[in-house]
Amino acid sequence: MSNDQPPHGPPPDEDPFRKKPPEGTPQGGGPPPPSEPPPSEPPGSQPPPSEPPPQQPPPSEPPPQQPPPSEPPPSGPPPGSPYGGGSPYDSAPPPPPYGSPYGGGGGYGAPDPLSGMPPLAESGKRILARIIDWLIIAVPLALIGIPFDVYDRTTDSDDFGDAISQTSTGSGLVFQLLTIVAFVAYDTLMHAKAGQTLGKKLMKMRVAMLNDGSTPPMNASLIRAIVLWLPALICCACLWPLLLLILILVDKPYKQGLHDKAAKTVVVSTPQ
Repeated sequence: MSNDQPPHGPPPDEDPFRKKPPEGTPQGGGPPPPSEPPPSEPPGSQPPPSEPPPQQPPPSEPPPQQPPPSEPPPSGPPPGSPYGGGSPYDSAPPPPPYGSPYGGGGGYGAPDPLSGMPPLAESGKRILARIIDWLIIAVPLALIGIPFDVYDRTTDSDDFGDAISQTSTGSGLVFQLLTIVAFVAYDTLMHAKAGQTLGKKLMKMRVAMLNDGSTPPMNASLIRAIVLWLPALICCACLWPLLLLILILVDKPYKQGLHDKAAKTVVVSTPQ
């Protein structure tokens, strides 16, 4: 038996008695560290939801198509329209510029009877206009009356109209008829032509039809002149003009005398 001792120190690398570790085992000895299992999820938990993909913006809506322009309405009033302003389903026709003669109504919420009408003429200016018109006719008649012996009859009366009314025969009757024709014709023709006599034109006023503000036609102008002048030239030279003046002052809302009411007219101011 040999007495040789194995040498001290680490065994040589080529120790035939050393068991080689399996491949992949670290050389320091000992078993390889166990591999960490994947973290287990707690029971009942769900995986986090995946983020939804970003939503695409909705496609922009195309702009609404404009309707084709409507054709202009045919000119002229359609059949069955009493006002000439379109069909009865269109907007109501505008009110007449000088209001309605029955606009007052008196009911709750009724329109103003003077709505749309020019300012009524002042009573003082109407009196001045009447005096001017009377002088325009009376002065030529006074010159014409010389051959008719008019001034021989004025000694019994201070009023020119009374002297005419007292004349009943001969030349006086002719002159009275001439006077009536002169005053009535002057008022009728001037008002039918432009709604103004010379006196009204100087006082910046005119006569207008109450329903629509138009110039009075010949028949309305004639009625107005007859009611205005005939009673004064025949029998009531002082009383009739005074009665007309009182009615103009107290009448509401249009300041109409009897001659205005008979002809359905009104006297309004004009800008010039």
